Amino acid sequence: MSESLPVVAQKGSYKVEVEAGKSYWWCSCGKSSKQPFCDGSHKGSAFSPMKYEAIESGTIGFCGCKATGNAPRCDGSHKNLP
Repeated sequence: MSESLPVVAQKGSYKVEVEAGKSYWWCSCGKSSKQPFCDGSHKGSAFSPMKYEAIESGTIGFCGCKATGNAPRCDGSHKNLP
């Protein structure tokens, strides 16, 4: 696997309850053991986590395949993966 491509953590979203005013750090490399959030596994790679600031409380679908065009939210891109 190329170091420039993220690992597909799962083909589907991670449904997470978020709280308004809180920040969440989405894993972009796919290697975190705390999916969909960063645990530092990207260190030494070209990847870095993406900050998501919750504007309102509710359930968010965070991307699990790391191929979304709407990071860190799921946009259904996992449906097109092999």
